[in-house]
Amino acid sequence: MELTIEDLRLEAKRNVPKPFYDYLHSGSWTESTKRSNHDDLQQITFRQKVAVDMSNRSLATTMVGQEVTMPVALAPVGFTGMQHARGEILAAQAAEEFGVPFTLSTMSICSIEDVAANTAKPFWFQLYFMKDREFMDDLLRRAREAKCHALVVTLDLQMEGLRYTDYLDGFAGNDWGPKLSSAVSLAMHPTWGIEMLMGGKYNFGNLVGHAKGLKGMLDVQEWVGNQFDQTLSFKELDWIRDRWPGKIILKGIIDPTDAIRARDWGADAILVSNHGGRQLDGAPSTIQALGPIVDAIGGSNTEIFMDSGIRSGQDVLRAIATGAKATFIGRAFNYGLGAHGKAGVTRALEIIQKDLDMSMAFCGERDIKNVGRHNLFASPYLKNLDGGETQQV
Repeated sequence: MELTIEDLRLEAKRNVPKPFYDYLHSGSWTESTKRSNHDDLQQITFRQKVAVDMSNRSLATTMVGQEVTMPVALAPVGFTGMQHARGEILAAQAAEEFGVPFTLSTMSICSIEDVAANTAKPFWFQLYFMKDREFMDDLLRRAREAKCHALVVTLDLQMEGLRYTDYLDGFAGNDWGPKLSSAVSLAMHPTWGIEMLMGGKYNFGNLVGHAKGLKGMLDVQEWVGNQFDQTLSFKELDWIRDRWPGKIILKGIIDPTDAIRARDWGADAILVSNHGGRQLDGAPSTIQALGPIVDAIGGSNTEIFMDSGIRSGQDVLRAIATGAKATFIGRAFNYGLGAHGKAGVTRALEIIQKDLDMSMAFCGERDIKNVGRHNLFASPYLKNLDGGETQQV
């Protein structure tokens, strides 16, 4: 039985064909920001407490009005349905049973309707801002009809970052399409292939058959590349708000001034995110960006979430103690999916939950809602900490 997310990653690497594993695992340019997302979290140390009552602990909280069993949501990740057959459906089912939100990507393999037909509770939906307003309007209608609880609007993908691995695997560039090395990798994973043949889908379910001119997977790259809207502004976001009656989370914010603009615009929440290190390489890690954002808008009606680099419950605790209300995980649950399907997603959530619960107890807390900077001994990313002498910048 896997004990860590790293164990699940190694199993997924064995099970999933290289191009689809690479798509999930890689970052942009030199991948420095991707590495920093994880490594910077490890620089934060906890204030351990002893001889305190650790009984009757609770990780339960809320995220934009939805009750959750722990402060973790499954992030929107493209190609999830290629990590395992029916991947988005299986991940959504695992999240629903566990009591945490699942967010479906615009670039999912299974469609909004596929996931809605196979789950009982509302999931969340992620939207890219595209030039084709008619398509976006229809996509929002479909999400409303599926009764999605929240809309996660990605702001940091007005153009794609330079992802070298995607070029090598045939997922980017003018010669987009399967490469010989990719075909060999597919042939070396017969179990994956049989599962995909028996129950999988091979198109982007939210796009093909809905956007004009899209007939199959090979049409998508050119269409998507031409659709990301580089004119996106907060004024343009009003177009979305006019069409979405539910909660809106703005994803991709790592600068305090942008967080202030999001708060003033009326976002229900922001997601401090650098796209898992897949956009601007050399940008700050999300934990480095989180503290100043909390200082800028903490205490307002806009909730603050964080993603990127989280591989354990201790990482979740570090983010919560720094000031996030909750976190998202992307690669972590996809590693579980690639390792063991739905059971692997559940296992990833179990690993994070147990780790978070025990670490919180050792910090002397019994309720996740009481965790704060007073639970940190040192952080190089905070100007001040509450409670006791600390070592920090």
